[in-house]
Amino acid sequence: TTDCIAAAPAMAEDYTAALAPKKAALEEEMSTVLGYAPEDMTVHRPECNMLNWATDALLAKARQHYDGRVDMAGVNIGGMRCEWHKGDITKQHVFELMPFDNRLVVLTLKGEDILELCQVFAEVGGEGVAGLRMQAEDAQLIDAQIDGRSIDPEAYYTVATSDYLAGGTDHMTPLTRHMSYWDSDLLIRDLYLEYVQEQKTIYAVIDGRMQIN
Repeated sequence: TTDCIAAAPAMAEDYTAALAPKKAALEEEMSTVLGYAPEDMTVHRPECNMLNWATDALLAKARQHYDGRVDMAGVNIGGMRCEWHKGDITKQHVFELMPFDNRLVVLTLKGEDILELCQVFAEVGGEGVAGLRMQAEDAQLIDAQIDGRSIDPEAYYTVATSDYLAGGTDHMTPLTRHMSYWDSDLLIRDLYLEYVQEQKTIYAVIDGRMQIN
């Protein structure tokens, strides 16, 4: 037993030495610069540039991969796990923003369920959306529009989101009432990595898509 205890530090040093090259290679890969943010990308309700960027990215990538129309995208503010400061954006920044293995899914929902989802957004003070604009006051939805037109409760719309939120988590129960469910098998983190590389300059406009008073 004494011999085993004495040997333990040496074994730990051997493991550390063996893993050192892999650790160095991983650190080098994660420090790869993918783009540049000309201003801080912050996370806050009801609307912010990080949430707008994340949903714009998700909508763009969903439209690229889904064989059909994608009307809007939605992400939760709780899924944004960090902020990005002005400067270079590396692979590590994207992993820190989205550390989860959430997948892109596209749901078909009736308009009445989209409106109920918007009411949830009004009650919690805002979430991330793209392709949709909404107004609320005193936690009550006033109007919600897709493609410049008020949402028709009887029409059908397609929503890009994560498999996590599609299960109704984070108060998003209306998403569980989908008429169809398309799973891309693509990690949202990987899509964000692609979008950063494609965009190069990382920015998003605060355009009043989430007006909550």
